[in-house]
Amino acid sequence: MARIEGVLLPSEKRVEYGLTYLFGIGLTRSREILSHTGVSPDIRIKNLSHEQVAAIQKCINQTFKVEGELRKEITLNIKRLQEIGCYRGTRHKRSLPVRGQRTKTNARTRKGPRKAGSTVANKKTVSKK
Repeated sequence: MARIEGVLLPSEKRVEYGLTYLFGIGLTRSREILSHTGVSPDIRIKNLSHEQVAAIQKCINQTFKVEGELRKEITLNIKRLQEIGCYRGTRHKRSLPVRGQRTKTNARTRKGPRKAGSTVANKKTVSKK
């Protein structure tokens, strides 16, 4: 098992897909890292040598923000938007969609489950006799 940036990569996967387990690295960046370091994307993670793991680690540290550093930057950006009181910041505060999506219907992922008591008032129910 290779450990990069504090994340254990799955040993049975190919390297190009295994690197995507790092927050901030997708498939395109993974392939870019492997081509830069000269590591074949077909190798399984368990077959990587220590030198190859070190080369990948070095490349990631020099060129990209990943894991904790990236998460910290994202949270600071959101906090800054909230402090200056811009529209996007207020949407983040209220846990509503930020990028212009509709909220009358849908948006349940962002808003969470429906609140109790938000049903239509005075709705007649049919009772059986």
